[in-house]
Amino acid sequence: MSDLTPEKRHGGEVEQAGGTRSAPAPRTSRLPGPAQGFGVTFSTMFKKVTTEQYPDEPKVTKPRYHGRHVLNRHPDGLEKCVGCELCAWACPADAIYVEGGTNTEEQRFSPGERYGRIYQINYLRCIFCGLCIEACPTRSLTMSNDFELADDSRGDLVYTKEQLMAPLLPGMEQPPHPMRLGDDERDYYLRAGS
Repeated sequence: MSDLTPEKRHGGEVEQAGGTRSAPAPRTSRLPGPAQGFGVTFSTMFKKVTTEQYPDEPKVTKPRYHGRHVLNRHPDGLEKCVGCELCAWACPADAIYVEGGTNTEEQRFSPGERYGRIYQINYLRCIFCGLCIEACPTRSLTMSNDFELADDSRGDLVYTKEQLMAPLLPGMEQPPHPMRLGDDERDYYLRAGS
């Protein structure tokens, strides 16, 4: 049972556990409490309002903004993703699912012996922390500045490999095709200037 029974309380003072009493904080203003509260409202009423015309004028993000993910390609069009699943292991929200596949000489999607056959990111779970980017050994996965990911369907917010792949630039060829930048996968990762 508590020692703070009504008989032991005195005028707003509360007896502490050690037996000491603390007095209420002294008021520093002569204004009544509600007037002090409205003072905050009145002080902000006349400040300049910052209004963004968002749908008409798109917001410019910082260069290192963490937005939608992109799976990058090598200059000849082969995928950089080797299906190692390190990004999925590093994801704290368990938002990434990767299933690796094996390359053959007839069906080559990446320079290594494996490629990401299935790659999905669930943007309902993603917290845009960037740990997947740090875990990627081939710099395949990066984040763009695209932040407009809202949708009214849960299924549409699970992005597949086709939605995440970087577009083919001039000079690139749609995989599968043989390696064009050298004799083996080392030429892709150890070439000068990259």
